[in-house]
Amino acid sequence: MTSIKIKRVYEEPAKSDGKRVLVDRLWPRGLSKERAAVDIWLKEIAPSTDLRKWFGHDPAKWKEFQKRYIEELDANAEPVNTIKELAKKGTVTLLYGAKDEEHNDAVVLLDYLTKH
Repeated sequence: MTSIKIKRVYEEPAKSDGKRVLVDRLWPRGLSKERAAVDIWLKEIAPSTDLRKWFGHDPAKWKEFQKRYIEELDANAEPVNTIKELAKKGTVTLLYGAKDEEHNDAVVLLDYLTKH
């Protein structure tokens, strides 16, 4: 597998990003499609709406969020495989909109993809 990395979707796109995959269920606020430069919007890999709302980016719920999101990823092989296939061809950058760079779904997803 080639490299998979994460980046806030609000950061400037770079050639080194390779395929830019938005992994949020909701489109990032105030960002045009042109400026986001997203190659693929993989909504179905994002945490479920219920899980996202429950978590609410509360760091106190982080450990439980990771556990629940990994369970969702285990049950949702198709979008996971899509990213793995893209990564075989080159660099993939998982894009997320959250302000918190340590406690968001892309962090969990990157760890998941690295271990599976």
